[in-house]
Amino acid sequence: MKSSIFNKLVSFLQKLDQQGISYTLAHHRDEAVMIIVAVPGERWEVEFLSDGSVEVERFISNGEIFGEEALSELFPQNTEQDKPAVEALQKTELAIVKG
Repeated sequence: MKSSIFNKLVSFLQKLDQQGISYTLAHHRDEAVMIIVAVPGERWEVEFLSDGSVEVERFISNGEIFGEEALSELFPQNTEQDKPAVEALQKTELAIVKG
């Protein structure tokens, strides 16, 4: 990781700490460090990449709260056995975009 992006990362973490904003560090890609930020009604995924770039993805809630019954949707939609089908679909979509 380049020192300038490392400095950006450390500065960002310090600012989160100063503001009392909750976050978690994660590592999902070889070339990136992710900070998952949780604020009321939103979750942010901020990735600092080794090439010096920063990627931000925001997930915003509409405020709707579900009961325990909503958990029944989690596993059927995200099982490991569905993973090959999802990956094939993603490859197809990628081919269409590149196409």
